[in-house]
Amino acid sequence: MCPVTAGKGRDGDFEDFKGDIEAAERRVAREIDPGARALAIAIAVFVLLVTFILPHTGGARGWDVLAGNDAAIGEGVSLPSRVFIWLALVFSVGFSMLALLTRRWALAWIALAGSTVASFSGLLAVWSRQTAPAPHPGPGIGLILAWITVVVLAYNWARAVWARTALQLAAEEQRRRAVAKRQTKGLLDSLDDDTDSDGQAKP
Repeated sequence: MCPVTAGKGRDGDFEDFKGDIEAAERRVAREIDPGARALAIAIAVFVLLVTFILPHTGGARGWDVLAGNDAAIGEGVSLPSRVFIWLALVFSVGFSMLALLTRRWALAWIALAGSTVASFSGLLAVWSRQTAPAPHPGPGIGLILAWITVVVLAYNWARAVWARTALQLAAEEQRRRAVAKRQTKGLLDSLDDDTDSDGQAKP
């Protein structure tokens, strides 16, 4: 009689804390742990910020392209360059810093998606400067370095997000198996309660 009561007590305690455990699992699932990649991402963000003060084309620097001022207009800066520099600032710098500080999985996904789009936009920006008609200058060191840095950021965020996604899928599969096991055990216990020791149904 006593062992059964103790067992029920332990089951009751587990049921009491099950909600807290599941809430903690959901909270952890919303976070990422980039590990050593955090340093690589931080360095890449710093390099990307430096490219804003480097010449992107002719005498127009990254900040000039971003603001669309007279220096950028004088060098014939086109729309692809401005789109790229804004995407790089908002997603590759802004959301990357937020994701690193908060370790939020959703912010890391946004940084990845934005940096991926910025990578293709950067390729278009470099190509548009290479094919710019005379006398407009070609791509500068700032534009090329910014494009390469954004590609590096997209790669590192993809690795970090994918590693977390695989871990989440494994955790969810383990959770489903545990729930199915508890349901099966509960069903067998209910069948045992409906039968007596001789295997006959209780009246």
